[in-house]
Amino acid sequence: MNWTARPSQSLLSFAWLGRCTIVALTLLMVGCNTSWREYRQNGWKVGPNYKKPVAAVSDTWIDAADSRVRPGEPDLVHWWHVFNDPEMDRVIQYAYRQNLDLRTAGLRILESQAVLGVTVGGFFPQTQQLEAGYQRNQISHANPTTNFFPFRAINRYDFGGRIAWELDFWGRFRRQIESSEANLDASIENYDAAMVLLMAETADAYVQYRTAEQRLAYARQNIEAQRNTYEYYKIRVEKGRDKPVDMMQAKANLFRTEALIPEYEVNKRTANNRLCVLLGIPPQDLNPPRSTPEIIPQTPPEVVVSVPAELILRRPDVRSAERQAAAQSALIGYAESELYPHVSISGYLGLNAVEFPLLWSQKAWVGNVGPTFTWQILQYGRLRNNIRIQDARFQQLAVQYQQTVLKANEEAENAIVTFLRAKEQVLALNEAVSAALESVRLTTVESELGAQDYNRVFNLQVLLTQEQDRLALAQSAAARGLIQLYKALGGGWQMRLNPDSVTTPPPGANGEIILPPEPNDKQPSDTPPSPPAPATIQNPANGLNAPTSPSNAS
Repeated sequence: MNWTARPSQSLLSFAWLGRCTIVALTLLMVGCNTSWREYRQNGWKVGPNYKKPVAAVSDTWIDAADSRVRPGEPDLVHWWHVFNDPEMDRVIQYAYRQNLDLRTAGLRILESQAVLGVTVGGFFPQTQQLEAGYQRNQISHANPTTNFFPFRAINRYDFGGRIAWELDFWGRFRRQIESSEANLDASIENYDAAMVLLMAETADAYVQYRTAEQRLAYARQNIEAQRNTYEYYKIRVEKGRDKPVDMMQAKANLFRTEALIPEYEVNKRTANNRLCVLLGIPPQDLNPPRSTPEIIPQTPPEVVVSVPAELILRRPDVRSAERQAAAQSALIGYAESELYPHVSISGYLGLNAVEFPLLWSQKAWVGNVGPTFTWQILQYGRLRNNIRIQDARFQQLAVQYQQTVLKANEEAENAIVTFLRAKEQVLALNEAVSAALESVRLTTVESELGAQDYNRVFNLQVLLTQEQDRLALAQSAAARGLIQLYKALGGGWQMRLNPDSVTTPPPGANGEIILPPEPNDKQPSDTPPSPPAPATIQNPANGLNAPTSPSNAS
């Protein structure tokens, strides 16, 4: 039920409105969610002021005692430089310029800016109208009750403006602005989170591409060696020097290894197509056939990390979760403001006349002004339950923020242990491959001299194929583990703060991934967006370059 009072200007003055407001404040604060003292401390706004939820985070890393985990301040801006792979640098920078998911995240910032602008506009006079009209009223000649009217037709000309302004006594509009500002911050953090994910996914797809190439190279080398062995024993069998079983065993080894080629080619094509999507281009062959493949990106012997609390809280997704909780907290105050009466000031100023020439005379001026008092009574069950809804949603987001911090800690710990153990595996498998290579060489020489069992030659060739493939996978796991660590630490988004650092290195002389040229037309889909400053709205076709958000600066 809505109760509205419109006292005339002659009966109500602003002084009367002020006294009524003070009385209403005193009465309403009794039994309501916000006390008079809280209302005053909150800046004359009802509802709770936001406080950042407390989130648990580890004091140190589990593997902090490992000498390969060195304390310090890592370079998170261009973390992929630790691989010392110019081709990886080039691919990542192309992805930053052209990725479509990142562009979508940038456009969401523009949307949040516009929403904030609409919300701020609600704080000012909500109704501002310019009106004009004309009416002609004809009085009936057949109605005896109207015979005393001297005129049978009356014209009416109107021209004027109307304004209505709801005063923000309870912080209703200010709470909405707080929520929209926090949502804008969250959209910037989401853009940064998309950057972190993009850099990590591009580097990971690049490593998988190179891994498939390396596995193919190992397999083809072993196929060549095993084909020579097969041809050797085939000749010996034809000359009657060996049994056919030796030739058939060599043939089985050869075709078992050849059966690996299609699997590795599928892995390479899958990584190739994934890179194309990340680069914002249709799937195409990024690399022409060549004789010398690129090696898997090599990882440094150690990793530099700071304490968990410093690095994990820099993650954009963690900051986004915190900003979403802040936005929801402001909505609690907005919902509580519905418990209180709304006071508005409305007025009209215009011209009114029965003849058009008289409309512009001094006598044609009309107007009115006065306060409006609106209070939703007998609906407190609905309004209070709405407050409980908003509060429950805030509690959910606060818990989600805490869970996001825990997950971030978990991801970083998993990445550290993956990197460390994969490095150990690489060292062991390097020794295993070296030993297998030497064993194959020695047994091959001995078998040709007739001093070695043929079965040992075949078994060692199979072992060499397996160990080389395991070595490639271990090197890939070490590189991907390091990538996941920098992703878990929130590295890469800082690059947007310095757009001048985004340069595309020239392709290498041999073995480079062939990327399409950048589009010449600068349409919105051709310019990588970086988040705009919260105070301005820019055309996405001109790019979105901006300083860090308030939460980024913390």
